[in-house]
Amino acid sequence: MGRKSEIITLKVDSSLLEMMKGIPNRSDFIRSAILSALDNICPVCAGTGILSPKQQEHWQQFTSDHTVEECGDCHEVHLVCTKEVEKQK
Repeated sequence: MGRKSEIITLKVDSSLLEMMKGIPNRSDFIRSAILSALDNICPVCAGTGILSPKQQEHWQQFTSDHTVEECGDCHEVHLVCTKEVEKQK
């Protein structure tokens, strides 16, 4: 048996609707965008942008041995283990 599809309604403002008018299959486009976004969410906050008090405690512990730095090549922000940097010296 195949999976049963569910219908989800999405409200958009007029400017977003106007931008989406030229998309031939908006449902496929929206589905793809959602799947792409789900593949790129933060593993800690699950995309909320907010850490719970307990997550904050874990983050503070984690940052004692890690820093957030900008890559000199691609200029993206990433985590660096300071213990690994010390080993390389």
